[in-house]
Amino acid sequence: MRTTVTLDPDVVALVKRVMRDKGISFKAALNEAIRNGVAKPPSQASRPYRLKTYRMGYRPEVGLDKALSLAAALEDEEIARKLSIRK
Repeated sequence: MRTTVTLDPDVVALVKRVMRDKGISFKAALNEAIRNGVAKPPSQASRPYRLKTYRMGYRPEVGLDKALSLAAALEDEEIARKLSIRK
């Protein structure tokens, strides 16, 4: 298939480096880059992203469905603490 694409200057530099290193044409270098980037077999896929979680405690005075209220209460406590030490 023949198509027109616009490559960013840094991408052109990468493709040209592959051309020079491997002694291949622009078309071959571009096709190789696309195959390597898009058609990775599942065995080469990166590990799934994992996010560490931490217990933050439970405050029964604020319902869990009222997260903004909890945030406001904590902010108010911090402001009061700073005012009490005149910061």
